[in-house]
Amino acid sequence: MRILLAEDERDLNKIITKKLEREGYSVDSCHDGAEAIDYLMAADYDGAILDIMMPKADGFQVLGTLRKAGKTTPVLFLTARDSVVDRVKGLDSGANDYLVKPFSFEELMARIRAMTRSSFGQATSVLTAGDLVMDCAAHRVSRAGEEILLSAREYAMLEYLLHNKGVVLSRETIEDHVWNFDYEGGTNVVDVYIRYLRKKIDDGHEKKLIHTVRGSGYVLREEP
Repeated sequence: MRILLAEDERDLNKIITKKLEREGYSVDSCHDGAEAIDYLMAADYDGAILDIMMPKADGFQVLGTLRKAGKTTPVLFLTARDSVVDRVKGLDSGANDYLVKPFSFEELMARIRAMTRSSFGQATSVLTAGDLVMDCAAHRVSRAGEEILLSAREYAMLEYLLHNKGVVLSRETIEDHVWNFDYEGGTNVVDVYIRYLRKKIDDGHEKKLIHTVRGSGYVLREEP
């Protein structure tokens, strides 16, 4: 899924971005609040990680602008400000979670999974469709008990399809949530990765899970 990271400590920004990308997330990163607002207004993110103390606009201002625009993007504040007053202010201003520096990356990943899971109405980190199982915490996918090895991009696309099980998704919607602004690939990239997934997920199984809806896009569902 697609995440915005706004963190003005450049080394930390780079480290978090690499960690998120290794976990299969598509990441846009920036270093100040004004740029964060530009990103958030230009795309629909599945989650945003905002430092509070940033130049040009702080995290509270970024979040306020986001909510005034009617956007419900889940937001996690990542900050060194650890007082109860700051935490209460962050949560009351519309943030979904609050993580204090220094932190463990394992906890950050768990909080991101919980934040995005709740936005899709999921109760656990395990996503299913028939005999297809994705354990987001363990980063493992299997079908009929057999493990399936996926690339980071294949994993990201399958996760987005599972979060939207039964919903027809246009190519543009899938691309917007799986690739970031830096992507410069071909216009048929979604079709290419759908073929990859079908080969790994559906080939050899009588019941197909990934379906084409002519003129509309793709849907993952248990019945044709």
